[in-house]
Amino acid sequence: MSRPMELAFRLGWYILKNKLSRRKRYPLVTMLEPLEKCNLACEGCGRIREYEPVLDRMLTVEQCVAAVESSGAPIVSIAGGEPTLHPQIHEIVNGIISRKKFVYMCTNALLMERVMTRIPPSKFFCFVVHLDGMEDAHDRSVYRKGVFKIAVRAMRQALSQGYRVTTNTTVFNGCDEEDLIEMFTMVTEMGVEGAMVSPGYQFKDVPNQELFVSRRNARRIFKNILDPSRGLRFYNNPLYLDFLRGEREYDCTAWSNPTYTVMGWREPCYLLGDRHTEEVGDLFDGGLWERYGVGKDPRCANCMMHCGFESASIFGALKSPRDIYRMLDSGVGAS
Repeated sequence: MSRPMELAFRLGWYILKNKLSRRKRYPLVTMLEPLEKCNLACEGCGRIREYEPVLDRMLTVEQCVAAVESSGAPIVSIAGGEPTLHPQIHEIVNGIISRKKFVYMCTNALLMERVMTRIPPSKFFCFVVHLDGMEDAHDRSVYRKGVFKIAVRAMRQALSQGYRVTTNTTVFNGCDEEDLIEMFTMVTEMGVEGAMVSPGYQFKDVPNQELFVSRRNARRIFKNILDPSRGLRFYNNPLYLDFLRGEREYDCTAWSNPTYTVMGWREPCYLLGDRHTEEVGDLFDGGLWERYGVGKDPRCANCMMHCGFESASIFGALKSPRDIYRMLDSGVGAS
């Protein structure tokens, strides 16, 4: 299964319109978190710890749609927390799809089969299933046995019913590289659109800080697991994969992935929530980004996450016909 051609067309047209209007900063992906509550407690997750005082809050359908409209990005990534716990998640997703936005819903898949009865297959909708390895490794990472089997079963069921499916994997210190390669091989053979991959971000609220990987070590790991000769299907665009292997350098453009939560828009980005605001425009202010990024804020030093650097690879490609061709040849990935 491959991503819809319309996705690349709509994203390309959207970028062109913004360039013609000489807009310096604009969103590519709206990161929407309808709730922060989760039915798992993964070791490397900062969200359930950071938002612990407001885990009982949920955004309304109207608030979610309004946030998507105010951002204006053609792609919406729904995360959290575990979005399938929201009792109206189907109304949120269907409402956004009705506006011709491409929706990627991140999930641990425990409730995925139930959600499938309320969200029909669509080119505008894709399940993003979190997998951090094969059965033993994944279940260990989420602190619950049986989760891997449930996720694989749900993915196979979704694919058989015509849903778009991708996976998302976070790389941490001490990962079993051969196990990850086996998992990427499995999902490629299963027929998913591709596997998204990113190193974990060093959330300060996570007790085990040794879990997080440095840039130097991350690039060593990615040189192995992202070896093109393996023929594995990754969803990230090839320029970002080059960056992960240490073959390219980019400056962070995390402003292109504004994140709306139960407390408002996170400022400055998906990873750092120094404050929250109700005005998405606040996140595109040039003065704000003079203070954040690698070499500016020590918290950004080891960050290589796709929410900050995959969009940077897309913006960078606009200056090179060869890079544009590489992205189009593989399908543009920005989610």
